[in-house]
Amino acid sequence: MTKLPLVPLVIAVLVAALVSPIAAEIKTLTISSDNRPMILFEKFGFTHTGHVRIRVSQVSVTSKLNNIEPSRLGFFLLSEESLLQVLVEIQQNPQLCVLDSRYITHLFNFKELSPPPLASFNHSYPVSAPNEYSLFFANCAPDTTVSMLVRTEVYNLDPDGSRDFLSAGLTHLPSLFSVFFLAYLVFVGFWVYLCYTNKRSVHRIHLMMGALLLMKALNLICAAEDKHYVKVTGTAHGWDVLFYIFQFLRVVLLFTVIVLIGTGWSFLKPFLQEKEKKVLMIVIPLQVLANVASIVIGETGPFIKDWVTWNQVFLLVDIICCCAIIFPIVWSIRSLRETSKTDGKAARNLAKLTLFRQFYVVVIGYLYFTRIVVFALKTIAAYKYQWVSNAAEETASLAFYMVMFYMFRPVERNEYFILDDEEEEAAEMALRDEEFEL
Repeated sequence: MTKLPLVPLVIAVLVAALVSPIAAEIKTLTISSDNRPMILFEKFGFTHTGHVRIRVSQVSVTSKLNNIEPSRLGFFLLSEESLLQVLVEIQQNPQLCVLDSRYITHLFNFKELSPPPLASFNHSYPVSAPNEYSLFFANCAPDTTVSMLVRTEVYNLDPDGSRDFLSAGLTHLPSLFSVFFLAYLVFVGFWVYLCYTNKRSVHRIHLMMGALLLMKALNLICAAEDKHYVKVTGTAHGWDVLFYIFQFLRVVLLFTVIVLIGTGWSFLKPFLQEKEKKVLMIVIPLQVLANVASIVIGETGPFIKDWVTWNQVFLLVDIICCCAIIFPIVWSIRSLRETSKTDGKAARNLAKLTLFRQFYVVVIGYLYFTRIVVFALKTIAAYKYQWVSNAAEETASLAFYMVMFYMFRPVERNEYFILDDEEEEAAEMALRDEEFEL
């Protein structure tokens, strides 16, 4: 039976299943001397034609006890609805082994391993009740460690009999990412045309913005191919490597472009101040760390012992970066306010202040939507509609890119250089009345 001190660990793993990402690939996992009472392997949305295949080999169980009951170790499926009921059961009866719960879908336990010298098992189970399930391994034997090689395959059958290794809520992702790839491809072409027709107004920041669009487009096509191959074959065929490369370049470029625009670099001044350089020196290494955490989360899955830690690292680093890129925009707004009191160019300063404040609002809105609203959609959406959160995130990103690129586009007469003498008096009044405080 599970010891009382292990109960919080069991509850923690069960709760983690509520928010863990959906993994759908064929995976071969090595468990070495693991004493965790619960191990989460997969989370998958099944249709009425769902299947889960588990192949276990090289099993070795070590215990301080003389006799080990093999039925106390095994695999099971748990739906989202039943998960909460199991939590209540464990809280009411801390000595309960989760394998004895009436709310789980039992697959097999170590009593069924055969033949005994080889300690292996290979079987496929149909899932007839459509739902989102988590695949767990439970170890209810105290002071017992387990080593084994586990291969998992979870999939749904299409009407033509082919296997779909993407969760029911994510099966449309290849098409979704392809559509957004085409949208960004058109965007890149339009940006190149705009820069070419306004050569005199093109600054270095415009070239970086063009590179950002290209990285975003390449990131999307790699994501589409990655999901397509996972959907069809269960493995990414190397597209995941390209996806992570372009994701890294895209994220670093995005944060760098936001910081540089926020400081007014290339538009207002050809150099960066020391504090602005420090922001870049903080943001870029943190983005490297965040991408490493993202790769660990995406490629390993929740079965590794440090999976929760890597999740926390990713969230913490992301929050720090989001906060850091706001400061240069605030500094520019304050600097422009101070300048407007002394240089006598009220109309130009008013235009600059208005533009930067609008940019500040747009950045805050983008970060809020992609970090909070999208997470909420992932949490509350039914498992069949998990793709909606991806569609919302990509739509918000495209809208943000369009607004940012429009605001800082290369034109002969943009907001940075407007100076209309007739508006000077009105601008001076506006600057006196409007504090432009954030």
